[in-house]
Amino acid sequence: MTRKWESMSKTTIFQLSDLATKRTEFFRTAREEGAAHVRDADGTSFVMLREQRVESLKNLAAWSGRLLRLQELLARDTAPSVVDLGELAWLRPFDADDLREFAEELSQVLIASLSDETTGVLDEMLHAWRVTARQLEDPLRRAVLVADHGPTDYVDAPRPDGE
Repeated sequence: MTRKWESMSKTTIFQLSDLATKRTEFFRTAREEGAAHVRDADGTSFVMLREQRVESLKNLAAWSGRLLRLQELLARDTAPSVVDLGELAWLRPFDADDLREFAEELSQVLIASLSDETTGVLDEMLHAWRVTARQLEDPLRRAVLVADHGPTDYVDAPRPDGE
């Protein structure tokens, strides 16, 4: 056993030959501890993780990169073009203030997702922003959503017949 530096907890490192004789223990370790380590005959180290965890980590890494790109674009004095936004082009209906708000929320959600070891909150946040972006692309909906509304804009609705 070796000490894992980050958490100071004991980590079992299996040898390649252990996979033939201790495969049940290897999988149990991966399941219970979240990872199982194995060292190949040439010294190469491998880690077995649940597929969901690997996909979450890949997704968080990708969105971290997109966040950095967006922050770089927002640091400029000009509004980002669709080409600048690239795969974030779906954000084009938003103004600079909205884009900064998106970047700040994305930053916080990425931290929470990493801490929670799941992308559920990230997925929810992105879905909400995408729905809003689609609504803002329609001129009538955009006018309603971004217009200033005062108390005089509202009237009492008559009660429907039969109630």
